[in-house]
Amino acid sequence: MGWLWAIIVGFVLGLIAKAIIPGKQHSPLWLTTIFGILGAIVGNALARAFGVAATSGIDWTRHLFQLIAAIVIVALGDMAYMALWGNKKAQQQA
Repeated sequence: MGWLWAIIVGFVLGLIAKAIIPGKQHSPLWLTTIFGILGAIVGNALARAFGVAATSGIDWTRHLFQLIAAIVIVALGDMAYMALWGNKKAQQQA
């Protein structure tokens, strides 16, 4: 069940990050999900580093770290995606 939850959380974080980032992101949904999973992992590591790894109840601070990390990773990942594959797709369509 751990992998399933990681995929679900990554999917949701990736979509929220895409909605927050201004402009259009061109990375496909599967890549956005991977970026969201990476954001969750990095956010958890940052939360541990700041001492908020485990709290009672809903851990809003940890989730905020995850979301911020996902926003950064989705933005950087989309720029990398467009730099690597964006021009190739535009040339194929022309």
